[in-house]
Amino acid sequence: MAYQALYRKYRSQRFDGMVGQEVVTTTLKNAIVNHQISHAYLFSGPRGTGKTSAAKIFAKAINCPNQVDGEPCNQCFICESITKGTLEDVIELDAASNNGVDEIREIRDKSTYAASTATYKVYIIDEVHMLSTGAFNALLKTLEEPTENVVFILATTELQKIPATIISRVQRFAFKAITTSDIRTHLAEILSDEQVEFAPEALDVIAKSAEGGMRDALSLLDQALSFSEGTLQEKDALLVTGSIANEALVSYIQALSVNDENKALEQLDYVFSEGKNMLRFTEDLLAHFRDMLLDKSVSTDRSRIFAWIDIAIESLKTIKETTQTKIAADVMTMRLSEVGKNLSVLTESQEISEDSSTHFEQEIQALKSEIAELKSQISNQNNTTQSSTLTETKKTVKNSSVNKNHINKDLVYKALSEATNDARKSVLSAWPELVASIGKPAERALLNNTAPVAASENFVVVTFPHSNLAKRVTENDDLQLTCGNLLSSITGFSPEIIALAESDWQSIRAEYVANLKAEKPQESQPEEPEHEDEGLAMAKELFGEKVVEIND
Repeated sequence: MAYQALYRKYRSQRFDGMVGQEVVTTTLKNAIVNHQISHAYLFSGPRGTGKTSAAKIFAKAINCPNQVDGEPCNQCFICESITKGTLEDVIELDAASNNGVDEIREIRDKSTYAASTATYKVYIIDEVHMLSTGAFNALLKTLEEPTENVVFILATTELQKIPATIISRVQRFAFKAITTSDIRTHLAEILSDEQVEFAPEALDVIAKSAEGGMRDALSLLDQALSFSEGTLQEKDALLVTGSIANEALVSYIQALSVNDENKALEQLDYVFSEGKNMLRFTEDLLAHFRDMLLDKSVSTDRSRIFAWIDIAIESLKTIKETTQTKIAADVMTMRLSEVGKNLSVLTESQEISEDSSTHFEQEIQALKSEIAELKSQISNQNNTTQSSTLTETKKTVKNSSVNKNHINKDLVYKALSEATNDARKSVLSAWPELVASIGKPAERALLNNTAPVAASENFVVVTFPHSNLAKRVTENDDLQLTCGNLLSSITGFSPEIIALAESDWQSIRAEYVANLKAEKPQESQPEEPEHEDEGLAMAKELFGEKVVEIND
């Protein structure tokens, strides 16, 4: 006999054999016992939760001559014929492939004829939400004027797509997702019947991955058994589901808890090298964070876990939308590590909050005094001196802002004055090889998604999505040295890396170009259309194809 898939072999044949749908099965059995058979039913719910199975059991029960307490006998001719799908009075139709008006009109016409063998003629329409608008209108006419002893059972996974006019004319039953515990228990019973030994952890993995669908669980179990060697092990279940071993998640989270970014990235690299999907990894990570919140014995601060969950949810959206899932997971890992550092700093600051508060108040008072004195000096000076003082004050404020953001604007200006398009192209072509040659995962991840925007033999300006990433590169002397050595071997010159946030780079570049144009006095010669604007020419020399001329 040919092998039969588990989900077909163990398909429920009685209401009491259905798992996790006690409310639905009890209601249907009571209707059968009390002879309260409606002309139309709508079964809605997630895939693999027993909607079609319940429809066939109901068709057997209302036609079985040996029915007891609403359950079919599964031994008479009618029950066996319905189980095999050969009884002409029970018609199954897949609306996904039969969704036109003509098909529904044919059903309407044939439904006027009485059942030939059974008591009730039953039409089971699966995935009914796939019907066209015209087909729904044809079906509505049939439901408005039902033929005696004809029963329609509609099944769908997307209730919101069913017209309200249809829903108002049927009895609706909502099938719920089956709990992980119920799935695990049912799988254990099946393996016992099959006389297959198993590790309980393997069933846990499969039950969680099924996401409430028994059919999915049985399909995954079938695959896992094909990989197993006599005994179903957790590794077999992990292999077919793409899930992450609990030990790997624990090691990853432990690294985050102690702010060990390198170890967390190494653990992520290991998971990725095992062929695990980064989307599934993030989903499993979120589930683990949720379990940590519910576990009262976990010592990790709840505010940290909440912050982790926020970052993971945000990263999950990014991973779903990008093709560079590993890079997105790397960035997520670094952000999760940063949360730990920030919380540690916050804890320390709370411990010395009173001293800090007093210190800050003293600094504020001192600044207020200095500002008042400066205003007094300015008001006593003549207009020329006042203008000069204001200019110097603006420079002081500007320099203070630069220092605060860890940007040496003079150094950037120097780099731009030396920059050439040829040097930038040379560094740009060498950049992918440089990033790939970085040995430490954390440092390599920092340089991913970056690119040099200006370069000379002495300097190269590199932009980053966030200022904190640029700061980390600026403060990492070892990484600076490594990049310089790599560029030297690839391009022949060893420039200093100037790391800037993208927003800072845009601002400084605009200021620099504006200063260039302002320092060049406009000559009183007639304009010559064929000559390019001198400032524009300088900008193109610096930034290459990125410069676009806009004529107002």
